Amino acid sequence: MSFGEDEEILQDFLVEAGEILEHLSEQLVDLEQRPADKDLLNAIFRGFHTVKGGAGFLQLTALVECCHVTENLFDMLRTGKRSVTSTLMDVVLQALDAVNEMFTQVKAGQDPQPASPELMAQLEAMLHSDGPAPVAAPPVAAAAALAVESNQASQDITDAEFEQFLDALTPAAETAAATPAASSGTDDITDDEFESLLDQLHGKGQPGAAAVSNVIEIAGGSHSDEITADEFEALLDQLHGKGSAPRVEETVVAAAPAASAGNSDTIQDDEFEALLDQLHGKGQAPEVSAPVSAPPTPMPPPEPKAATAGKVADRPAASGDDTDAQKGGNAAETTVRVDTQRLDDIMNMVGELVLVRNRLVRLGASSGDEALTKAVGNLDVVTADLQSAVMKTRMQPIKKVFGRFPRVVRDLARSLKKEVVLELQGEETDLDKNLVEALADPLVHLVRNAVDHGIENPEKREQAGKPRAGKIVLAAEQEGDHILLSITDDGAGMDTEVLRQKVVEKGLLDSDAAARLNDTECYNLIFLPGFSTKAEISDVSGRGVGMDVVKTKISQLNGSIQIISKVGEGTRLVIKVPLTLAIMPTLMVMLGQQAFALPLASVNEIFHMDLTRINVVDGREVITVREKAIPLFFLKHWLVKNGYSGERPEQAHVVIVSVGIQRVGFVVDQLIGQEEVVIKPLGKMLQGTPGMAGATITGDGRIALILDVPSMLKRYAR
Repeated sequence: MSFGEDEEILQDFLVEAGEILEHLSEQLVDLEQRPADKDLLNAIFRGFHTVKGGAGFLQLTALVECCHVTENLFDMLRTGKRSVTSTLMDVVLQALDAVNEMFTQVKAGQDPQPASPELMAQLEAMLHSDGPAPVAAPPVAAAAALAVESNQASQDITDAEFEQFLDALTPAAETAAATPAASSGTDDITDDEFESLLDQLHGKGQPGAAAVSNVIEIAGGSHSDEITADEFEALLDQLHGKGSAPRVEETVVAAAPAASAGNSDTIQDDEFEALLDQLHGKGQAPEVSAPVSAPPTPMPPPEPKAATAGKVADRPAASGDDTDAQKGGNAAETTVRVDTQRLDDIMNMVGELVLVRNRLVRLGASSGDEALTKAVGNLDVVTADLQSAVMKTRMQPIKKVFGRFPRVVRDLARSLKKEVVLELQGEETDLDKNLVEALADPLVHLVRNAVDHGIENPEKREQAGKPRAGKIVLAAEQEGDHILLSITDDGAGMDTEVLRQKVVEKGLLDSDAAARLNDTECYNLIFLPGFSTKAEISDVSGRGVGMDVVKTKISQLNGSIQIISKVGEGTRLVIKVPLTLAIMPTLMVMLGQQAFALPLASVNEIFHMDLTRINVVDGREVITVREKAIPLFFLKHWLVKNGYSGERPEQAHVVIVSVGIQRVGFVVDQLIGQEEVVIKPLGKMLQGTPGMAGATITGDGRIALILDVPSMLKRYAR
């Protein structure tokens, strides 16, 4: 599928329609909870209408047809001819799925396949069950406004003015059904003519130029080149119904009584300019430089708009009066579309700059030259600001992930016959686009688990003195250079005794080891492979897979996950991940003459200890920290050639790190300190080396290997 000269318009459509469809999923679920919300109904109606209009311009007929029927259904809802029900919403959500599927096909350069006949039949049945579907007046009002203003040879109406003109002309049309034409005789608009007009505007994907001409021909009785005041009033009556819309002529009389008092009933240029001043405010309307006599011309395509979606980067809009920009002609562009690969390249170069900065800071501190130290300090500040600014270009709001959950919770709750309310908090929190994509699947699994495992059935909740509807809160907030994501439910909570019994039944731990687990360790048992508390296997859960995958995925993002629960009150899971994956804070250590970096997110504590206090339990060396036995490993024995000489020092540094549900201690030779590093992939010869996540260059110019603690333990620990 090729669009030729319309390719740029297609890209604008994909950006705008993609954002609208993301919002529609959340809005439709909200509508089921607030069916009387007129603003929400209008917003959904406008969403389908906008997608339909863009698809029509690009002649995407299948997409237009599905949106058109759904739009008409919402027109009935907002005029009170139908009411919102769960059955209706099931069908509408299926229609949205079909629209999303067609949209995906268009993005892939394919012709969209029509929605299934069964779905279209269901939509049509709902559309006509309580009477004929009303026709939507706003598109026709837009055609009327366009017919008057598109004849200006020297200046086109802007998008903002067109929207304001449309709103001013049709304030009542959105709440009233279309009525038969007020005038009599051959000037009446018949149902067939009106339906044909809508088809030309939206149904068949043709631009609206021909439709505008038809409006003038249908409404106008005069054969002169100008539209008289009576003809214009008759046109508005036919479009809106008698008395439902304000009389444009009355506004003209109020604005220019002297001109209206004349013998001619033709709308003059200055009268029409006064009308636009009344509608938009003084100076906002374009000057009318030619009489309304030329044949109507097609509406020019909209100016390309860029938004952060896919390969698009946003810049903040320029401050100032938009009206001034419009008066000056074309408004200055405030956004630019940038390929994400270019952003990644810039981020890599900033990473290299950070490495050079670290090297210079180290040299400046040891030089003793005050001027050099001051210059390096300034470079340090500028580099940090540049790093922050470039990172922000890669940032996206977490709402891009959160937006899918209302639908997930709604569908799952209906299938499980539960009542669940989802609350979203902190949707505008920004984080790296790569993290946004990586967190989507783990969060979906955790939210589904909260609905399935956490929230009880309505009857059981009533017996426990709770509301029938359970509540799940999905929240995000920034804490320093990390993002905290939490999933909280007010369900049954987690019983530690049940968890201990299950882990023994499945043979994952013996009874003595299970009895020694504290509450936090019991909660973390759900992350063990093959662990599940479900008695029955369903299509939702019960196979004991999923949570271990979630834990692994969060660990790969250098993040952590914490569980807080209380029986009968609910459970809270907190995920902590870094703002970005490109630059990582680490703890630099020395083993012999080689530097290694431990991800700081996994480091719990550091202390200097007497190695003569090492004990042996079940053949494994352990140390006791706050009455808890922690396995101890000598990293030098694993990672440095000839690292084991048979002799051990009496004193050493020990780094305690978290690995899954356990903590382990690593003995190191020397602690260098905390340092931000840029992760560089290993060469082809070293890729896949157990325990190695990558490499970096330290502040003193040495190469340091970044350790992957879980894979290192899996490979070396015995």
